[in-house]
Amino acid sequence: MDTLERLEAGDLAGATRLDLACGLRHFPQAAYGLAETLEVLNLSGNALSDLPHDLHRFKRLKVVFCSNNAFTHLPEALGGCPQLQMVGFKANRITRVPASALPARLRWLILTDNQLSTLPSALGERASLQKLMLAGNRLAELPQSLAQCERLELLRIASNRLAALPGWLTELPALAWLAYAGNPLLPAALCRPARLPAHTTLAWGRLALGARLGEGASGEIVQARLDGALPVAVKLYKGQVTSDGSPLDEMAASLAAGQHPALIPLRGQLQGHPEGREGLVMDLVDRAFVNLAAPPSLASCSRDVYPPGLALGPAEALRIAKQVASLGAHLHARGIMHGDLYAHNLLWRPGGDCLLGDFGAASFHAGDGGPQAQALERLEVRAFGILLGELLHCSGERAEHLKRLAVACIGAPAQRPRFIQLADALGG
Repeated sequence: MDTLERLEAGDLAGATRLDLACGLRHFPQAAYGLAETLEVLNLSGNALSDLPHDLHRFKRLKVVFCSNNAFTHLPEALGGCPQLQMVGFKANRITRVPASALPARLRWLILTDNQLSTLPSALGERASLQKLMLAGNRLAELPQSLAQCERLELLRIASNRLAALPGWLTELPALAWLAYAGNPLLPAALCRPARLPAHTTLAWGRLALGARLGEGASGEIVQARLDGALPVAVKLYKGQVTSDGSPLDEMAASLAAGQHPALIPLRGQLQGHPEGREGLVMDLVDRAFVNLAAPPSLASCSRDVYPPGLALGPAEALRIAKQVASLGAHLHARGIMHGDLYAHNLLWRPGGDCLLGDFGAASFHAGDGGPQAQALERLEVRAFGILLGELLHCSGERAEHLKRLAVACIGAPAQRPRFIQLADALGG
């Protein structure tokens, strides 16, 4: 993290990134000293309510983060920045998005956890838009113009006030990652189920907590021992809205997913936490499992970042693909769309065993094989097709039938195969 003192002293001359979180109420004038070089401006965690009208002086500015501030509108100055592609204003008090505030080259817009009830139709005119994150607002409808966003790949609209999913949504040719839980959707099957599968509840007092294993947007995972002996992992949910939606919807989907070889087995739902926190107790994953990839970067936008030099064997890649396709069929038969089917949510170990985690973007559908359920499944099949292509690339696999399968998964929505067909084709 940079400091205002260093900025004002000229110590940051030539910097391409500036990170300031120091209670700012006004844009720091000294930042203009970086007007010729700055590409990433991060002013999250301050008390700002507007940005200067001449922000366009930052000729190379590509990314602006202003989360956790006091904005009530998206600043119009953003629209004048010629190179600006990523805009993040999470957790403000934004009620208004002027059309003029949308940069011409916008690819990635984050307005999670604000107070928006409408969006301008101009949003659908941003032809480069790939990621749109709107969870935790007050939206009762989406602009019809979004139907023309042919490059839109990821959409987060969970925890809003949508009574129905627009018909054009599943027809978007590039959409692969969708989260819509926590809306009053019709039919009711698209909402969080009132009844979840019966799971054993495990009392907090039976757990002896150990080291923290990790932390994400929705909660933290802690190692523990159950009844003083059995090693387990405990996921403790935070409770606030994340970029994907509500942690309670994540927990509901995790419980409803049932058992599958590519899922981490659940022991039960936590009961009696001293602070009232929700949680799940699950089997402790073998340390031989590691993340297949890292999440997308600012540069890659919607594509995972694989470790340099990762070389999967063809048999390993095929085994991973088989398990994921089988799990996709299992989940959609239960009326669950994972919503974040990415390599960074896959744990794998040599040999090709894999486990899919993080149900933070999961949503429910009717699971009846009807037109909408099939359309939502084929939307997620596109995510699988992207993953399959990446697996083939990492393994050097040149089998033509696998290449054709990957291409079919990312083709026209109505022509994509279903997961059960993919599992059969892969020999699962």
